Amino acid sequence: MRWLRRDFLAGRIGPAGDASGRVRLQTLVILRWLAIAGQLTAVLFANLVMDFPLPLGLCLTVIAASAWLNVFLTLRYRSTMRLPEWQAAVYFAIDLMQLAVLLFLTGGLQNPFALLFMAPVTISATTLSLRSTGLLLMQAFVYVTLLAWFHLPLPWYPGEEVGLPPLFVTGHWIALLLGLGFIAAYAWRISQESRRMSAALSATQAVLARAQRLSALDGLAAAAAHELGTPLGTISLVSKELMRGGMSEAEMKEDLALLNSQAERCKEILSRLSRRPEDGDAIYSRLPLKALLDEVTRPHRDMDVAFRMDVVAAEDGATEPEIWRRPEMLYGLGNFIENAADFARTEVSISAYYDPNRIVVTITDDGPGFAADVLERLGEPYVTTRPRGKGKRGTPASDDAHEGMGLGFFIGKTLLERTGATVEIANRRDARPGAQLTITWPRRAIEADPVFPASTPPPGNVSV
Repeated sequence: MRWLRRDFLAGRIGPAGDASGRVRLQTLVILRWLAIAGQLTAVLFANLVMDFPLPLGLCLTVIAASAWLNVFLTLRYRSTMRLPEWQAAVYFAIDLMQLAVLLFLTGGLQNPFALLFMAPVTISATTLSLRSTGLLLMQAFVYVTLLAWFHLPLPWYPGEEVGLPPLFVTGHWIALLLGLGFIAAYAWRISQESRRMSAALSATQAVLARAQRLSALDGLAAAAAHELGTPLGTISLVSKELMRGGMSEAEMKEDLALLNSQAERCKEILSRLSRRPEDGDAIYSRLPLKALLDEVTRPHRDMDVAFRMDVVAAEDGATEPEIWRRPEMLYGLGNFIENAADFARTEVSISAYYDPNRIVVTITDDGPGFAADVLERLGEPYVTTRPRGKGKRGTPASDDAHEGMGLGFFIGKTLLERTGATVEIANRRDARPGAQLTITWPRRAIEADPVFPASTPPPGNVSV
């Protein structure tokens, strides 16, 4: 996970709230064309169909200015260009100003189309930063306030006067202010959750890709050691005989030919493995349940806690299941076991139970357990039980430490769920303090079926 935090801090895995380059110019241009079409239709309909007297020339000039801006942007920039945040905010500000001028000419807040002030602010809340959205919101507040009291008369039928009561206008003004604030805050909050989840999923994909590459290298090394053992043993034996000497020329030629054939065999094995590493010996792509848990636990046994492991069958004499050696499972379990070891005082218990239908792995520690305020949210991205800047057991974190990011539980839970698991996070149910994680799989989801040949990948493998 150290490389993950380096990528996170370097910006290769974007943090939530990073809005640079998120808005495409083509999107803004299309939205503005739609707004121009709506404004033009409303103005012409009011003037030509409803016979409302309004400053048609000025209204068309304001609409034309927005259209010319769109034409300029289309000719000046590529449509696929992604705008920097400040530039997108400027364009939204121009849209607010154009709408304010158009409403000034057509009745101010007495015009029901004043509701359209919400459109640029809401789009900004979903795409730009909180700072940019706040500035646009303040701009909209100023325009709404000015239009409540300063505007041309509302267009109406000739010979008739319409005058809305000041109380109604005041209520409309308050409603717009509240609506702008609430919609902007709601849209920004929802977009933040989406950004956080997107960044966390990107981190998960990066972890899974790296874990799969490491697993492939591990399997390749194991297969190479397995297949090269016989020819290398023969080479060692023959070389010792040659070193002892006392052989006839015919015997020496025979041994040299054997050495050459075994060297060629080694070359052929390495060539085959490099071409198709996934076709290595099937024994290395599957492990008994206890062996798999032992492999996951082994890298953490040098920590100053004891590990206790039990594998229990529902029925006496039941055959222990063999599990596909999938990187998602190895990484997810390893991440949870490492977290338990970080917080445990003296012992981490790993127990496995299997019956004909399911396999259950429970990881328990004797640490302080999960705080009540984060227990319900554990497994969401960027939710952590460890203070930022602290390493294992509260020690100061080094520059490349990963503790405190809040991605460990999310990544482990996500990877295990991809294998078909259900992950339950809780505190211990007995009288002792500590945390307990229960991972449950349908047995058919992870058990290695003996009918699969060595070249068949485990079912449900995820490629990234």
